[in-house]
Amino acid sequence: MHPNFNDKELNCNRYLIEIMKNIKHISSLNYTTITGKKVTLRLSYQTFGKPLYEAPIVLVNHALTGNSNVCGASGWWKDIIGSHKSIDSNKFTVLSFNIPGNGFDDSEKSIIENYKDFCARDIAEIFALGLERLNINSLFAVIGGSVGGGIAWELAALKPDLIEHLIPIATDWKSTDWLIANCHIQEAILNNSSQPLKDARMHAMTLYRTPESLKQKFQRTTSNDELFNIESWLNYHGKTLSDRFQLSAYKMMNQILRTIDITKNRASFVEVAKTIKSTIHIVTINSDLFFKAEDNWNTYIDLKLHKENVNIHEVKSIHGHDAFLIEYGQLSKLLAPIFNSKTQKNENNKYSLVRDW
Repeated sequence: MHPNFNDKELNCNRYLIEIMKNIKHISSLNYTTITGKKVTLRLSYQTFGKPLYEAPIVLVNHALTGNSNVCGASGWWKDIIGSHKSIDSNKFTVLSFNIPGNGFDDSEKSIIENYKDFCARDIAEIFALGLERLNINSLFAVIGGSVGGGIAWELAALKPDLIEHLIPIATDWKSTDWLIANCHIQEAILNNSSQPLKDARMHAMTLYRTPESLKQKFQRTTSNDELFNIESWLNYHGKTLSDRFQLSAYKMMNQILRTIDITKNRASFVEVAKTIKSTIHIVTINSDLFFKAEDNWNTYIDLKLHKENVNIHEVKSIHGHDAFLIEYGQLSKLLAPIFNSKTQKNENNKYSLVRDW
């Protein structure tokens, strides 16, 4: 053992080595962005559960600092996806692409510095090209939280016949003025701060949670005479992201987040969305400060007048946007009818109410 490695570091490195073994690549994807930039990309992805083409396929789109490692021991959504979980890996093939430029495959070839050349629709089109190269012409479901859900909306608008169940969680079909404003601040921090990743992450964490969530968690407590625990928590999240993420990746993900819009250069939302054949399951969070629940309810009401197979589910939580990574009991309950699995009980979930319409 290397003398500078402790057991935790060694286990972490073993996980990383195992994950990298499982990453697959689609090379030489020639693509012209909506801005007219010609690029050649290498799209990386992972699969879990049943082998490709032997079971219904569920495409999982990751969130801003997430990646294709969605389940397994170190998977960021392992409470939802896996053996006998809500999305049962014994019944489905789970496929997840890495958003180009997110840096997860640890290759210099995948770094994108010209992030302004891309938008959310570009990512959906690149994912569609990846599906074509894999000879996949139908998906049982596409599910994603936050920016991943926005890309799911974009993919459904691009390929209206592709997806049986569209499940956008804690997201919207467009970036609102409020979201664009905060992405603008994030970009300013990323371009101007002396410690951009740490500072941008600390700012973002205050948007992902709510005042009530932070009050419940910290109660103005201190660990020493100098720092409140909320400050230590923010410092920890800032440093952790800075240690594992690349600046170019954060800039790219922030750009994708601020450019979600399935109506751009198209018709109105209703005109675009009503052509989507998928059954749509909108999942909103009542306390989300990032993608407001009111916007999702307006989306549901507008679309329900023109499309029968659209539903909305509201997760009750004090934890805001991050509730899609916390309230697993509620998510399991609402996903169960879609994936025909047993509801997973979350004993620590005090706010286990779900409103379905």
